[in-house]
Amino acid sequence: MIRPLALSAALLALSAPVALAHYPFCNCALQGGQITCNGGFSDGTGAEGVKLDVISYDEDVLLPASFDASSKVSFPKPDGEFYILFDAGPGHIVEVDWQDVDGLTP
Repeated sequence: MIRPLALSAALLALSAPVALAHYPFCNCALQGGQITCNGGFSDGTGAEGVKLDVISYDEDVLLPASFDASSKVSFPKPDGEFYILFDAGPGHIVEVDWQDVDGLTP
């Protein structure tokens, strides 16, 4: 026998909106010796406060940072090879290799 409360809960669960997946993005460009990265999520959510690290190929963190209120981070171009890590937690990580920064040529 199905209890009315259990039936109501089941019907409510079936009528709830489906959670839509969203993915992170991080676009970086060089302008005037500074690299600026814009980050966010495909659902339109900004990246304010999300961690962004600039890391050498030797795995040394060259610059720990986080996105500002406008979902941007700016920093001087590091010497040598590096990558940029946007880390909003499991399943929400983006790596941008230095060769993929707009305005930089290998």
